[in-house]
Amino acid sequence: MSKQGHVIAIEPAAPPKPALGAPCNGCGVCCLFAPCPLGMLLSRRRHGACAALQWQAGAGPYRCGALSAPEAVLANALPRPLRGLAPWLAPWLARLGWRWIAAGQGCDSSLVVQRQANDGIPTVTAPEKVPKNASTMAAGVPSRAPHPDHQPPPEP
Repeated sequence: MSKQGHVIAIEPAAPPKPALGAPCNGCGVCCLFAPCPLGMLLSRRRHGACAALQWQAGAGPYRCGALSAPEAVLANALPRPLRGLAPWLAPWLARLGWRWIAAGQGCDSSLVVQRQANDGIPTVTAPEKVPKNASTMAAGVPSRAPHPDHQPPPEP
C-alpha cells in the first residue's frame, strides 16, 4: 500500500479505532480496509471491504456477520445449489468464526486512521511492518480485554 493512504467508506457514527491491543469497539476499520482470511472466503475477495461486515444501526458498532448473522452470511456466500445448507452450517460458522477472526482478543490492526479536515472522510494508512502482537503479548499470554459482545456461542 502506498504512503498516501486508502480512503474507506465508514459510518459517521462508528466509534474511533482503538489503540493496538485495546478491546475491540466495533470501529470496523480493519474489515473495511481488507477482509481477514475468513472474510476472504465469505466475500470472495482479497481487497476492499469485507462483505460479511455489518453495521449495527441500533447498537452502533460494526460486527462480523459470521458471528452475528451466520445464516444470512452463508446464504450470500454459498453457491445457489448449496444455500439450503446455510441453516445447518450457521452454528458451526458462528462457533469456528469466533476463533478464526480472533474475536475477543482485542484490536490487532496497526492501521492509522486520519479524518480529512474538509469532509471528514477517513483515510487509512498502513505503518511499516509491525509484529501482530508486538505490544500486547507478555510471556505468550494475551493482555487484551475482549469486547463484551464477542463471547463464544454455545457448542452446536
